[in-house]
Amino acid sequence: MKNKAKKIIIKDMTIGTPWILLVKFAFPLMVGNILQQVYTFIDTLVVGQVLGINALAAIGVTEWMIFFMFASIQGIVQGFSIIMAQAFGAKDYKKLNAAVYNGSYLIFIMMIGFTIAGQLMVNPVLRLLHTPDEIMGLASDYLRLLYMGIPLTFIYNFLAAIFRSIGNSKIPLQAIAISSVENIVLDILFVYKFGWGIEGAAIGTILAMLTSAIYCFIKLRKFEILNIRKNKKIEYSIMAEQLKLGLLMGMQNVITSVGGLVVQSVINGFGIIFIAGYTAANKLYGLLETAAGSYGYAMNTFVGQNKGAGRGDRLKTGLISGNILGMITAYGMSAIMLLFGRQILRCFISGSPDVVDAAIQNGYQFLQILSVFFPCLYVLYIVRAWVQGMGDSIWPMISSIVQLVMRVGFALILSKYIGQGAVYWGEISAWIGADILLYFVYRTYIKNTVLKNSSL
Repeated sequence: MKNKAKKIIIKDMTIGTPWILLVKFAFPLMVGNILQQVYTFIDTLVVGQVLGINALAAIGVTEWMIFFMFASIQGIVQGFSIIMAQAFGAKDYKKLNAAVYNGSYLIFIMMIGFTIAGQLMVNPVLRLLHTPDEIMGLASDYLRLLYMGIPLTFIYNFLAAIFRSIGNSKIPLQAIAISSVENIVLDILFVYKFGWGIEGAAIGTILAMLTSAIYCFIKLRKFEILNIRKNKKIEYSIMAEQLKLGLLMGMQNVITSVGGLVVQSVINGFGIIFIAGYTAANKLYGLLETAAGSYGYAMNTFVGQNKGAGRGDRLKTGLISGNILGMITAYGMSAIMLLFGRQILRCFISGSPDVVDAAIQNGYQFLQILSVFFPCLYVLYIVRAWVQGMGDSIWPMISSIVQLVMRVGFALILSKYIGQGAVYWGEISAWIGADILLYFVYRTYIKNTVLKNSSL
């Protein structure tokens, strides 16, 4: 029974057909990410319908600040998991456990610093973004409460990263499934039934974070392969490896966030109706983007394990398989945007018919443009994750700088000439610019150097 359980919870991705491994690993992550997006989707829907267009706009202006903080945390922890995946692929379980133990120390220190920094930055950044006065208080209250959940975000992401590094994507899925249902129920209860307003939505999210962290912690204790009690030793060399990859990957998301914050300041200048329409479209965009992130996590683990095992022969095949899967999925998501976009956007927005129609028109125009180029986003996630799995975080970070330049350049410069459309086209140009850079990275560095030396 013990051996059977072991096969279920641990997956060696150095053997087997790459595309099958990627699908099997990515699918639970995909479902988990979709559930996570669904509860933010419903969170926004409940706020928009119950509290009105101002509350919806308030959530909209905080989106990039939320991404700035939580995606940075996710990137840092993902960097830690690459060391774990490489150790697992090399069957070096001592290093695997040491990476978990030392990583937990780093996480504890970071969660304190990030929580303090988050509270200090709320109002200054909201003012810097030219947040309209009528929604400033709502946005500030919502963000301050969410940032109180930063320690829980660190804990859950670190525990989920440990599971992913050893090929288990089911336990993070189970944790997200439970917390997503909880969050949806609490949103309806706190916002609609109790009348707690926008603060009720934030409290529901924090309680859901707590549940997912507790669930993963309970499950972690059952893994015999993860016995950190035998490795209670501070190893600065491992910490240095984790910090190098983690901070670079976190910085990559910070750079993306900075671009988004600048764009948000431009969006805020177009008025509340545009903010509401853009926010609704962004929620659907985020939901349809989740599969790309799942493929990225799968590719991270696949490449990390195969690099650790010295299986250079499998890396190119894995990349090709991942891109094919990603493009097929992306075209499916594009169809959803075009066929059902208007109806979905209408669910978010309440108010007078002319206000609702104007907001929906703004949002649907964004979806139309996104749908044409969506495969470019999926390729970006997959190729970037492939490079990161090789232990190289420099080029992925540079690709984020390219995204920053393109996104900000379009928003700040072209908005003066073509208006709101500059925001939409800036997003597309950011994907394409980063794709072109990573293609040349693959051609000139990885393909010509690493893959010819299969010993890695």
